[in-house]
Amino acid sequence: MGYIVAAVIIFFWVSSCLNVLREYERAVVFRLGRVLAIDKGPGLILVYWPIDKIVRVSLRVVAWDIPPQDVITRDNVSVKVNAVVYFRVLSAQKAILELENYRYAIEQLAQTTLRSVLGEVELDDLLSQREKLNARLQTILDEQTEAWGIKVTKVEIKQVDLPQEMQRAMARQAEAERERRAKIINADGEFQASEKLSEAASILAREPVTITLRYLQTLAEIGTEKNTTIVFPIPVELLTALMGKTVAAAKPVEEQK
Repeated sequence: MGYIVAAVIIFFWVSSCLNVLREYERAVVFRLGRVLAIDKGPGLILVYWPIDKIVRVSLRVVAWDIPPQDVITRDNVSVKVNAVVYFRVLSAQKAILELENYRYAIEQLAQTTLRSVLGEVELDDLLSQREKLNARLQTILDEQTEAWGIKVTKVEIKQVDLPQEMQRAMARQAEAERERRAKIINADGEFQASEKLSEAASILAREPVTITLRYLQTLAEIGTEKNTTIVFPIPVELLTALMGKTVAAAKPVEEQK
């Protein structure tokens, strides 16, 4: 009977000493309060209960959503910004020994870094240069967490909430900018058209016959099918002569007055 009891005790003791770790897990083992030099896992590991205590650490990438933070930009605009941080544990021992709760530490560090970095930039840079800001945030966080055995792989700014007054002001600014561009394009078109008209006038002045050809072309365009417009062609020379006679007749009348 004593052998049976001993066998049962040994069976339960061995069962409690055997642990199975998944491929993405590592175990930090403390033997009588002192950490072992090498982490255990993955697979089936043996720990000597009750003198050994293990702490499981996941090596997978963790995505944490930073809550919206109140940020005052460099140009004194109050906005709400939220982001997402991707990090993973590279050294399980450092993450457990250096920090009481490494995930809570990363979350607090990410919030403070987000507020401090975005407070140094202007609103236009915050809206247009997100890639540079993401890289800067990732670099700062990675430098500070390297001593903890944690790698920050990526930081992404998700959303920037602007006040309603600022949204309306930006809409008016964008509308004014579009109107300015439209006026510049229109003025540039008028300038180019005037240059072409000047060149055309110079060519017509050198070759008078071109005026007649242009006149005939205009008549052909007017006399299209199903057109009720009636055109009376009058030579330009006749109009010039009539205008000359009218001016000549008007001079004596003015002299008599």
